[in-house]
Parts: sequence; structure tokens; C-alpha cells
Amino acid sequence: MMIYADNAATTKVSRAAIEAMIPCLEEQYGNPSSLYSLGQRAKEILEEARAKIAAAIGAEPAEITFTSGGSEADNQAIRSAAMIGKKKGKTHIISTAFEHHAVLHTLAALEKEGFTYTLLDVHEDGLVRPEELEAAIRDDTCLVTIMYANNEIGTIQPIAELGAICKKHSILFHTDAVQAVGHLPINVKEQNIDMLSSSAHKYHGPKGIGFLYARKGIRLTNLIEGGAQERGKRAGTENVAEVAAMAAALEEAVANMDRNAAHMSALRDKIIKGLSEIPHSALNGDAVKRLPGNINFCFEGIEGESLLLLLDDRGICASSGSACTSGSLDPSHVLLAIGRVHDVAHGSLRLSIGDDITEEQADYIIKNVREVVEYLRSFSPVWRDLMSGKTQFIL
Repeated sequence: MMIYADNAATTKVSRAAIEAMIPCLEEQYGNPSSLYSLGQRAKEILEEARAKIAAAIGAEPAEITFTSGGSEADNQAIRSAAMIGKKKGKTHIISTAFEHHAVLHTLAALEKEGFTYTLLDVHEDGLVRPEELEAAIRDDTCLVTIMYANNEIGTIQPIAELGAICKKHSILFHTDAVQAVGHLPINVKEQNIDMLSSSAHKYHGPKGIGFLYARKGIRLTNLIEGGAQERGKRAGTENVAEVAAMAAALEEAVANMDRNAAHMSALRDKIIKGLSEIPHSALNGDAVKRLPGNINFCFEGIEGESLLLLLDDRGICASSGSACTSGSLDPSHVLLAIGRVHDVAHGSLRLSIGDDITEEQADYIIKNVREVVEYLRSFSPVWRDLMSGKTQFIL
């Protein structure tokens, strides 16, 4: 049995997305900036897609700018707000300690340019407290950027409430919604969202395409110069085929959202219950306020990398909070932000199930994770020290 349980990393491109893409590659391949009919048809496809995407999040088509994905959208949103603030003498930004690195690295880069930032605590449950956001606001705060749903532990923030606080203080509010779009109901106007980032490959669209929503009136700072595409805010010939695929994937995801969420949540909870029975294990993040398909655990006495490799041998594709597979020995900054100590954070597992998960597959995941954890502990010197009392259990 092969089970793909790493949908937070990327998803399989849907049939609807592929079927939307093919005509743009084979027939309607014109440059949308061209005046002849082939180019104008490509432009029509582009604008039809823009309208579909805007409708999916309660925005206007003119408020959608196509990007290469979530990282570019995050960069453009944050830099744009920073430049707007700087003109008013406001150079302070508020974010959280467990944002995606596309946000954290952008903040670090802006710090070198004279900006300052505050990272809010996300607590053991992985949730921002609205009162702590309000308390962190200063006279020179120009932006609050808080992710909608965390990419590792799946916790969902009280976005509408956070946005309302920002609106009350006349501060721009951006949310990295890469993990939320297509999986959670979003209405940017009702939720007081000024800017929002999204990436198609998180909801069965292709990789390398995404969008930035920016409320009308927000002047975007260009990251790429060279042409008048995207109302002069993102140079380069638009990738019409992938834009069409993104719109088709999002439209389908929104149409099936309630059904998919109910299905995934039920099996998510079953897997959480099954893995919770493993001694000295702990669920990371709030048990209820989390994405429908997210399961993230720490298991004391093992290494996440070994767990992943052995699960792969058994046909289960998953990921770990540990960054060791990317060449770093540091554990996940997300797990550290919620208070997990280094030794425990290294033994983490993220399972992000898809809408095609079955009961049989959920049972297979539970059985095999239990067996692999037990196997790894059987020859772990760390586990031996814990069991003998030489060191104390944390979980």
C-alpha cells in the first residue's frame, strides 16, 4: 500500500486543473499582451481565471495579482506594506514566532534596512492571543502579518478578530494563507484582511503559480521590473496555462470544501486518537482549531528522520518537523515556538492527509507508526536512559 500523507508540502494536480491547462498549451498559447486574436483569447482566459479566484475569497478581480507562488506573494505583501509605512514614518512590523520562512526571512532583511519587528508568542496550543496582538501595537506599527493556518502543526488563527484589531488601529493586515486557501472558508472583506498570499500547489493546482490579494487602494511595491503585466506590478509574460489550472483547482476545492473537510477531519481525529495511545507521545498544536488534514506528533526517544525513512519503506509518505533533511541539525522553529525542547522536537512527525484518504489507509498509518516508533525505541540509547530513569521523561 502507498499512502501519500504529505499534502501540506504539495498536492497531486487535479484532473480539473490539467484539463484547464491543456488547451492553453496546445491551442490558446498566445501572449496575453498581444493585440491579435490569439493573444486576446489568452488574455480572456487570464481574466476569467482572475475573476474565479477573486470570487473564491470574496475579493474583486482587480485586487488579484498573479505570482510564482506563496513565497513571492509574502515578499511582495510585506515589502509593500513596509514601504507604505516608511513614507509615514512607521517602521515597526508585528508577526509571530512560527511564520513560514518566506515571512521571517523577509522581516530579517527589512531589519537591515532600518525596520524593527516584534514576534508574538503562539503558546503551547499554537494560537495567537488577540489581546497580545493589541498590546504589541505601537505608534509606529505599519503592518501585522500573521499566517492563517500553520504549515507544520495546522493551527488556525482567529483571523477575523486579529484583522478587526488592525482595522481599529488603521494598520495593514496581511495573512500568509498558503495552507488555508481551498481548505477553509475565506472572505477577505468580512475577515478584515488587507492582503493575502496563496499558492496553487497546496490545493491540487500546479507548482510555480500563486496569487496575492491586495485590497483596493494598497500600492504594491514591485519585486520584478521589466514590463507592464499585472497592472505594472509584476513584470513578465503571464503563465496563462498555470493560472487557468490554479483557478480550476480552487473553484473545485471551494465547491467540495464542506464535504472534504468533514471527511478528512473524521479520519484526522481517528489517527490522532490512535497515535495518542503511543506512550510518551504528544499532539502538537490545538486539537480542534487545526486544518482538517493535519496531524503532527512528537515521540520521545526517537529521531524524526529515521521515522520518515522507515515509514517510506512501508509506503507512507510523510514529513518531520526536524530540518535535518535539509542539511540542518536544528529542529523545527515551529515546534520550538510552542515550547517543545530540542530533544523532543527532533522526534516529530507531520502527516497531512488528503481528501482521498480512506478508513483502511488511516488504520494502516496508525498501525505502522506505532510499530516503527516501537522499533526505533528498541535500540535507542536515549530511550534506554529514559526507561532506566537515568534521564527524566518530558512527555
